[in-house]
Amino acid sequence: MSTTRMPRGAIPSPRHKLAGAIPHVLVGTTPPNALHIPRKLSFWGNNTYGDCVTAEEAFAKASHNPEIFISDQEAIQWAKDHNFLNGAVISDVLETMAQQGFQQSKLTYDDGPAQSVNWTDNALLQNAISLGPVKIGIAADQLDKVYTGKNGWFATGFHTDSSEDHCVSLCGYGTLGWLAKSLNAQVPAGVDATKPGYAMFTWDTIGIIDEPSLVAITHEAWLRVPTTKVQ
Repeated sequence: MSTTRMPRGAIPSPRHKLAGAIPHVLVGTTPPNALHIPRKLSFWGNNTYGDCVTAEEAFAKASHNPEIFISDQEAIQWAKDHNFLNGAVISDVLETMAQQGFQQSKLTYDDGPAQSVNWTDNALLQNAISLGPVKIGIAADQLDKVYTGKNGWFATGFHTDSSEDHCVSLCGYGTLGWLAKSLNAQVPAGVDATKPGYAMFTWDTIGIIDEPSLVAITHEAWLRVPTTKVQ
């Protein structure tokens, strides 16, 4: 388990941005489980800088089919160019990425418009994740305690924390047992493997968080429609 405070950098979106956002509604049929695991992950600068909001954007591009791997250099430079390198308002990054996305290999990778997602409604949240990674703002103090630096870390039993300071990506859902098997991990002793959970990307890893813990630390959630636009 990590004993150090990992870099963060998220600033909560203004309340008027949250209130004015178009809400996500159910689209089509939601699969019973889903998981976006890119072949290649990175910190995208978030091991050194407070650019978690930008790093999540790079992860979202890596989840595209076919996979788009944004280099660390491009992610860091993009964050620096837009004054997002050491702290960024989540909604500001979404809006900027929709207009001036990553540029690499003579192509531009933008976001589609962002919709707000009700993360306390499992049906809506899972439906959104089945369409693409969901960008969320969380309070990360408890996450530091379970982060291992490897895929498959487990987050359970979290208490409510209102100090939103980090941005991560929800990239899958299913039972805790199904997610653990998919990530070659073990469900911790005493944890019910049949309970619902979510896959979460942060700091070059994908871990697993149970539904009550997710609700306890999450303060905003966004689905980009589409996740990636290539120009």
